[in-house]
Amino acid sequence: MKILFIINDAPYGSEKPYNALRLVFQFLKDHADIEVTIHLMDNGVFCALAGQTTPNGFYNIERMLKYAVAKGVPVKLCTTCADARGITPAMIIEGAVLSGMTELAALVAGSDKVLTF
Repeated sequence: MKILFIINDAPYGSEKPYNALRLVFQFLKDHADIEVTIHLMDNGVFCALAGQTTPNGFYNIERMLKYAVAKGVPVKLCTTCADARGITPAMIIEGAVLSGMTELAALVAGSDKVLTF
């Protein structure tokens, strides 16, 4: 099974990205046979910015995305959304890549489930 997570919210404006990534990790833990992909759109592209600093004891979306990448989860950012926000490839975490609507459409078409946050 293939599951696509589309995250639209900024990393700390709501807990949607945090909860999406928690669910990603649960799939990785409990269902190794499921392929997970993360696509960041809208203000969600800020989730992949490198150098995020959060207070001690507070979740850190950058670290969570790095963990997902380390576990083999593809992390893609909408190029148009990143460009509109002044985000360049040099500003994002290692392993995350810019992606266009053509690739997103193919990801949606090839996924068994699409979850949006």
